[in-house]
Amino acid sequence: MPKMKTKRAAAKRFKVTGTGKLKRNKAYKRHILTKKSTKTKRNLRKATMTDPSNVKTMKKILPYL
Repeated sequence: MPKMKTKRAAAKRFKVTGTGKLKRNKAYKRHILTKKSTKTKRNLRKATMTDPSNVKTMKKILPYL
């Protein structure tokens, strides 16, 4: 059986925490920032956990994570 391939785009976007949860960065921080409040932009800086409904799919496309 050949090795499984990792989806490289996903590997660059997700990290695994010590407890095995998936960490991701938030969206909506690239452009059109003038109409967003300082508070909103500050909260978008922080990483967050991947939603449980997506974790099963993400673990499948990241077999060696």
